[in-house]
Amino acid sequence: MNIWDVETFLSRRRRQGVRYDEQRRAVEEIIAAVREGGDRAVRAYTKTFDGIDIADLRMPESWFEAAEARVGQELREVIREAIRNIRRYHEHQRRTSWFISEEDGRMLGQVVRPLRRVGVYVPGGRAAYPSSVLMNVIPAQVAGVKEIAVATPTPEGAWNPAVLVALRELGVREVYRIGGAQAIAAMAYGTETIRPVDKIVGPGNIYVALAKLAVFGHVGIDMPAGPSEILIVADRSADPDWTAADLLSQAEHDPLASAVLVTPSKTLAQGVIQAVNRRLARLPRRDIARQALENQGGILLVDSIEEAVAVANLVAPEHLELLVEDPHRWLGMIESAGAVFLGPWSPEPVGDYFAGPNHVLPTGGAARFASPLSVDDFLTRMSIIQYTEAALRTQGEKIALFARAEGLEAHAQAVEARLFGGRRSKDGAVR
Repeated sequence: MNIWDVETFLSRRRRQGVRYDEQRRAVEEIIAAVREGGDRAVRAYTKTFDGIDIADLRMPESWFEAAEARVGQELREVIREAIRNIRRYHEHQRRTSWFISEEDGRMLGQVVRPLRRVGVYVPGGRAAYPSSVLMNVIPAQVAGVKEIAVATPTPEGAWNPAVLVALRELGVREVYRIGGAQAIAAMAYGTETIRPVDKIVGPGNIYVALAKLAVFGHVGIDMPAGPSEILIVADRSADPDWTAADLLSQAEHDPLASAVLVTPSKTLAQGVIQAVNRRLARLPRRDIARQALENQGGILLVDSIEEAVAVANLVAPEHLELLVEDPHRWLGMIESAGAVFLGPWSPEPVGDYFAGPNHVLPTGGAARFASPLSVDDFLTRMSIIQYTEAALRTQGEKIALFARAEGLEAHAQAVEARLFGGRRSKDGAVR
């Protein structure tokens, strides 16, 4: 691992960026083809990219039955317990409609409604994660979404039985064996088989991410997903081996993943470097993790934990671990992070799978303005306004004055028609 000074690291981070012009053009072509060709285009792209020729886009029922037989009872119980934890956490995010009545006769409020229909993208093949199913489907269900359609690719006909069991445990029945930009286009615009959705959520490769951005506006999306990130703020109390294990837990995701330790302890830094090298040697995904650590990883030596926290706020990481003696002392100073893990017994994977909070988090510094996926992402909020005659007579001339200040005469007249009819208003005009 590299040891960086703070300025060099932050400057390097600001300069990083990749253009995806070629992939963006390919995605636009795929979306246009699916909008025009529907099922036929989806099947053609599935054959080209996934190597399978499918007559029916829907996942065969027999695959779910086979998955049930292949997943052991122990894993099934773990999935069920994770579902309970995640559902319990998200139920605290429920919103209700509300109304207030003012003394002058106004009634104001907000009506909260679930989205009608949502599409969930679940990566398939070797990079298939049942946890993605839980984290994207459960908040939609808690919000009250009635229709959830899932698209998950099956390259060369391969499918992950745990993903199918997770879908079945959640009661999701509308599942399509398609992936890539063609799946995003099919869910956004609809085909002969797939009815269009109102919002698309879920992770995917660069083609999926670019496709979601391309259809945004026609449908909603969760957020652009970047490579996984972890930033660990640690003092001398941190265990070097545990810290190394936590860094590698994110580095193994992707060669572009970011794993950074910020500490004032040179002793800890040297211990972590040694532990990382030991662990890398026996890690199945060591080549991926090594590339991530070389490209995006590192250790920042700072003068104090205060400075380390300030760095964390500038980076606004997806995952932030506080491996310090009194993590609650520093929590109040954290301004921007997707999820914060407090103390040595809260490694990042507990949030990925089991604790309950959502693991769909803002990346690339987006935690400065974005939040984890939640029940709110599957709700709409409608403002409700009702004035009585007395309320409008009390406020109407002020509203008309405001409208004319913006040069919108018809706005003013819509109010004054009710106040004055054909009589003169205060400015002398006949209304």
